[in-house]
Amino acid sequence: MDKISDLKTIILKTLDNNKALDIVSIDLTDKSSIADHMIIASGTSSRHIQALSEQVLQKLKLNGLKHCKIEGSESNDWKLIDGIDVIIHIFNPEKRKFYELEKMWSELIPKEKVLI
Repeated sequence: MDKISDLKTIILKTLDNNKALDIVSIDLTDKSSIADHMIIASGTSSRHIQALSEQVLQKLKLNGLKHCKIEGSESNDWKLIDGIDVIIHIFNPEKRKFYELEKMWSELIPKEKVLI
């Protein structure tokens, strides 16, 4: 396995072990240059979302990604963890439904739009 697949597996396992809901992994290869994978999950409360984001950040740092950080620290209903090659969004279910990131990033994007 390559390092990115290993990292993705670690993140997915961390989210699952900490009771994240509706965990989805989206392959961004050939869709975006921002990352290779996007992982989206839901938490049950603002504390759960915060705890999930901190657990994921800790796992990233333990696996050599020292410059990762959590965005949305002031938000109670959304966190983004920038894992360089893997981006992790953790939402409350209402916000997740509103933004529909799974729908947006799961659709095929024509190659000419990827280059923009």
